[in-house]
Amino acid sequence: MLVSAAGSTEPDVTRATGAATSAWRAPVADLRVVAPFDAPARPWLAGHRGVDLDAPVGTPVLAPRAGVVTYAGWVVDRPVLTVRHDDGLRSSVEPVDALVEVGARVVAGGVVGLVAEGRTHCTPTCVHWGVRDGDVYLDPMLLLRGATVVLLARRGGPGRRVGVSRGPPR
Repeated sequence: MLVSAAGSTEPDVTRATGAATSAWRAPVADLRVVAPFDAPARPWLAGHRGVDLDAPVGTPVLAPRAGVVTYAGWVVDRPVLTVRHDDGLRSSVEPVDALVEVGARVVAGGVVGLVAEGRTHCTPTCVHWGVRDGDVYLDPMLLLRGATVVLLARRGGPGRRVGVSRGPPR
């Protein structure tokens, strides 16, 4: 199941969108969205199960929330880092050269790696940030209450500032 800003499905996301969300941060300091979360109509269909954030190679990658590193290694053809947060949600970022080891405790906003060179689905580079609650993919932007985001137009057009969704539709 997937949860998007558009509310395409309706599982209980109270843990992800409750008062504790003030502790969530973007994994890069300059929050510029290249490609937003795009929930497919069904979990097995194509979609974009996270957000792509503009980030040149070497950009510091930050822990979006406190937790423990559960994976730092290669998945297919790119380096991935996963943090299990204290509430059980998991954030994964890629491509990221980890600066922390599996089992390390990280604090929200602490540097956990650097955007890696190599294969990515963005041109020139970006960091992909995905958040999961078990097998449910969440729109990471719903977790950033009050953040200001620069949404970049596809194909290099000028960006525009947009407000972040304040949570799932009611």
